[in-house]
Amino acid sequence: MTADSSTAASAPRTGPKLDHAIHPSGRWIFLAVLIGGLAYAGFSIAIDTAQVGESLAGGAFAFLALALLIALGFEFVNGFHDTANAVATVIYTHSMPAPLAVVWSGFFNFLGVMLSSGAVAYAVITLLPVDLILNVGSVGGFAMIFALLLAAIVWNLATWAAGLPNSSSHALIGSILGVGLANQMIKGGADGTSGVDMAQVWKVLSALAFSPVVGFVGALLMLLVMKRFLRDRALYEAPKSDTPPPRGIRALLIGTCTAVSFAHGSNDGQKGMGLIMLILIGCAPTAYALNRTMPESATPAFVQAAHDASTAFVAHANGAPGDVAAARIDVTRALKTKQVADPVVYGALATLSDDVSTRIAGYGSLGKVPAAATPNLRNDMYLLLDTTKLITADTAAQSRFTAQEITTLKSYSGQLEQGTRYIPTWVKISVALALGLGTMVGWKRIVVTVGEKIGKSHLTYGMGASAELVAAATILLAVRYGLPVSTTHILSSGVAGASVANGAGLQRRTVMNMALAWVMTLPVAMLLSGGLYWLLLTLAHALGY
Repeated sequence: MTADSSTAASAPRTGPKLDHAIHPSGRWIFLAVLIGGLAYAGFSIAIDTAQVGESLAGGAFAFLALALLIALGFEFVNGFHDTANAVATVIYTHSMPAPLAVVWSGFFNFLGVMLSSGAVAYAVITLLPVDLILNVGSVGGFAMIFALLLAAIVWNLATWAAGLPNSSSHALIGSILGVGLANQMIKGGADGTSGVDMAQVWKVLSALAFSPVVGFVGALLMLLVMKRFLRDRALYEAPKSDTPPPRGIRALLIGTCTAVSFAHGSNDGQKGMGLIMLILIGCAPTAYALNRTMPESATPAFVQAAHDASTAFVAHANGAPGDVAAARIDVTRALKTKQVADPVVYGALATLSDDVSTRIAGYGSLGKVPAAATPNLRNDMYLLLDTTKLITADTAAQSRFTAQEITTLKSYSGQLEQGTRYIPTWVKISVALALGLGTMVGWKRIVVTVGEKIGKSHLTYGMGASAELVAAATILLAVRYGLPVSTTHILSSGVAGASVANGAGLQRRTVMNMALAWVMTLPVAMLLSGGLYWLLLTLAHALGY
């Protein structure tokens, strides 16, 4: 064992103060922001629906409010459950006092949500069963949303109570899988496509499984590199009493905490946004199913893109069905089965695309689509978008189209995406507030686990910096490619890797508990959400819905 390792292993624990008293004004400010955020969301919905002439009855508005509260509740729990990982390093290295650290992290979580693109939001939605997305305003659609959100919240709270750094992303995806499988079983298994999109599931699960390995190995290697080139022993020793680290090291640690908090908001905040959009589309389709903020001047470009795409489809089709209803059935089947390399599908896409572009051109813009036509038009655009994206990503389908035609289809996908996949500013603000405020509540349990119970010695400056640098880089890279990953798994595994590199070793019991939570999250969340989905459907049918 090296001298550095001996020092690290024998260093005394100098835990930070975690029981700071909160000034009464802080509680009032917190409550005011919370109530103000909810009021802002309600006011925004009232304005949006009034502008398109959509009136929500008292019962429908109450139902929408309940659904939104549960969705925002998921993000609130996500805030104090996951973001505790980001602040553990600055708290345990005495770089920032705990109250300031959680407020600081909450603010940058807020900023991360506000500056996010929305790509991760819709990556999560594509995991859901196609028939439930197309009929999100049905009893089954609402049962799906309530079941998966409640299951994820319950499991998050259970692991938080046990002080385990569990992943909110993992829990949410497990809940989605549970709903999909339950939906398939309830329908008798005759239509296997009533379940989840397994290709997308494996893509997401691969990111979730691979990212902790990146966290562990990356932090381990980074700390070893730091030891090789940065010889300051203070970086690799436990902090002295409660004194803050040297100025440069302190700036580095605050910077890494900021980066992880921002990255967490950029990635995790989008998951709630995607589900909230499904809720809004189901409860108030006229206002939210289509992007009515697109200007009328954008309509000619959309119509031209649709015409070009239709021409490309027709060139590879064996005729086209003259009936739009038949074309819709063919495209729906292709989307569900993911079998898109078919001339019949190309002909159906051409027919459906021509119909959609003709309707939009007739209205003048998406903002002028009448209420009665909105749900149907939105579903047709959804079918066209996702099926066209499958074609541009499918090797067999790509081989039938020229490079120019693939470029044309991608351009068309972009136009369809602008019209259907958008996030209103007030949704971003509401989710950002929920995540940011959640960061400031209940953080202590997870902070103690990350700061004291993973490695066998006190967290050092170098360990904290290497774990958070790797975590921030990994999460931001995942955001770039629209992949939902777990901040919890990446950072906690990063702390473990840094602890090994520092010669401190790992606390076997904590690591085993974390691994157990990681393994159990998917099956438990699946059972919870599947059971809740079945129960909610049964209750709805018993009440005559």
